Amino acid sequence: MAGYQTHRDGIIRRLRRIEGQVRGLQRMVEEETYCIEVLTQVAATNAALQSCALALLDEHLAYCVTEAIVEGGEQARSKVSEASKAIARLVRT
Repeated sequence: MAGYQTHRDGIIRRLRRIEGQVRGLQRMVEEETYCIEVLTQVAATNAALQSCALALLDEHLAYCVTEAIVEGGEQARSKVSEASKAIARLVRT
């Protein structure tokens, strides 16, 4: 089971909202909206994606990683390494 399972509906709602934002960006470009207005909406969309990513990461740490640590062994090391790599990817973006 995915760590975000308990908050799945909320995450799906967030992603649908982001999907709408991206469609809005496309429409803005098609309608030749002023550059700065488009860039402002790009920044808002990026912030929404980052927020969603942090929520997913929080769920992963709270459930998947915590459960693996309780079990111990290689599974724990693997989950911590996996989380570290995910954090590194988020920090680079």
